[in-house]
Amino acid sequence: MIKNDSYDLGDTVQMKKPHACQTNDWEIVRMGADIRLRCMGCGRTIMMPRAEFTKKLKKVLTKANDPINAKKEYYLPKDRIARPNLLK
Repeated sequence: MIKNDSYDLGDTVQMKKPHACQTNDWEIVRMGADIRLRCMGCGRTIMMPRAEFTKKLKKVLTKANDPINAKKEYYLPKDRIARPNLLK
């Protein structure tokens, strides 16, 4: 299990079990009580509770805006991820 503060929005993580497309790489697209992930192999998105995500997480592969991510087909740069403005 990985500590909650070791991953952030836009990071690429590796899960313990592969997706149906046989890819273990996921990008964190949304964080909150639930975490939305995008598969780096097929582009499918899923949501799971943060507790379940923390339990299934194996390791953080790359941090946000790392040049390694930009080479992947379904990579979304951190500045293009829509963040709600909660401080109104």
